Amino acid sequence: MASTESASKDPLKEFYIPDYIFFPSSKADQVSETPTCPILVFINSKSGGQLGGDLLLTYRSLLNKNQVFDLGEETPDNVLRRLFLTLEKLKLSGDELALKIQERLRLIVAGGDGTAGWLLSVVSDLKLSHPPPIATVPLGTGNNLPFAFGWGKKNPGTDRESVILFLNQVKKANEMKIDSWHIILRMKAPKEGVCDPIAPLELPHSLHAFHRVSSSDELNKEGCHTFRGGFWNYFSMGMDAQVSYAFHSERKLHPEKFNNQLVNQKTYAKLGCTQGWFSASLVHRSSRNIAQFAKVKVMKITGEWEDLNVPSYIRSIVCLNLPSFSGGFNPWGTPNRKKIRDRDLTPPYVDDGLLEIVGFRDAWHGLVLLAPNGHGTRLAQARRIKFEFRKGAVKETFMRIDGEPWKQPLPVDDDTVVVEISALGQVKMLAVENCKSKSIYDPSTPVRHEVEDGDSSDEEEGRKFGAADTFRMPDEVDISHVS
Repeated sequence: MASTESASKDPLKEFYIPDYIFFPSSKADQVSETPTCPILVFINSKSGGQLGGDLLLTYRSLLNKNQVFDLGEETPDNVLRRLFLTLEKLKLSGDELALKIQERLRLIVAGGDGTAGWLLSVVSDLKLSHPPPIATVPLGTGNNLPFAFGWGKKNPGTDRESVILFLNQVKKANEMKIDSWHIILRMKAPKEGVCDPIAPLELPHSLHAFHRVSSSDELNKEGCHTFRGGFWNYFSMGMDAQVSYAFHSERKLHPEKFNNQLVNQKTYAKLGCTQGWFSASLVHRSSRNIAQFAKVKVMKITGEWEDLNVPSYIRSIVCLNLPSFSGGFNPWGTPNRKKIRDRDLTPPYVDDGLLEIVGFRDAWHGLVLLAPNGHGTRLAQARRIKFEFRKGAVKETFMRIDGEPWKQPLPVDDDTVVVEISALGQVKMLAVENCKSKSIYDPSTPVRHEVEDGDSSDEEEGRKFGAADTFRMPDEVDISHVS
């Protein structure tokens, strides 16, 4: 009876983690009840303008401040390593509370897609005995990850009531596994010029998107430059990534102008116009079309490589894992019965080990996503993808991983640049009921032969890639420059 009265007086106790869990040398707290949904919160205080800092203050006022972390002060891999080591020691000493906290722990990450992907990759890399599921708070410009799992795409309220509402949603959320993807970029040391990826304004990469492997890494090859990374949502190449690169460059040059989500989105649209994305056929030479400078191979369910026919008009390719791109659109859509039968296509499940490959001719083509059942040019579904770039009419292209763009110089001699994408593993997300993301194992999810008609016209293991080595923020990178 006493514990029931306590819970009614302070319902936030069900999310509370006591101090001694973080500082085992301190005296154990007197805990009257076991938290039903213990929470760790990671916030990029520089995201969303002032909102990130405000959200940090609110969470620390509602919970134990030691369970709320500013990513500008401490990296998530350090936090999680330390916490799980402590929990294991406490469990060995017979601490029942530590066992329950480890079993019930849930994570919240507040920031842009880059920040969310960073935490997902850390959890994937650490190979925790009981990896906690993750909920994402939208504090970026696109917010594709939060939107895909039902957390919205608008910046949240930072007041007490809004945060309590979100915590209660996290408590009720369902767990859903999603695929993760490993990406390798390899090139021979060029005889002339440079082929290393170039971040916006040539500032250092935030490294949770891409990373040069060391000479001792097994992926390293003599005479080659090899980069590696990972993504959860998408890899894109072409004009959409070029606009993103221009946006990030402008934001790094004038960060004071990018402190409002609506302003950011308007700036993004404006750059789409100035970069020629809305008039690509007039502004850009046909040599910039993907088929002119890249050869694409895919590995489907059969396990054999085959050439992918990319239509000559395609200027942007998106390899998509989640049904949310460019602010919440689903470029793949839901194939109708005829497409399923004739082309062996499926709906875009997030845990089926397949990427959806979609092409776009320009931004106007992308606007078809605004229409019911609208989608891009469906090219293929594949378990592995390989892009090969040779000496050609263009000197560079633009690429993007989960919102993090870069300019990729292409060969000026006879060498080849190769980008290869393959499945890596899975991680657990927290999803709101009836969210856009669907699991192939969910009984309520339509299977291939049950997909409804309603398609618009069609034109048509275990390598780690995250925590300490690839996704840690280096000292020279200002976290305010990360989405």
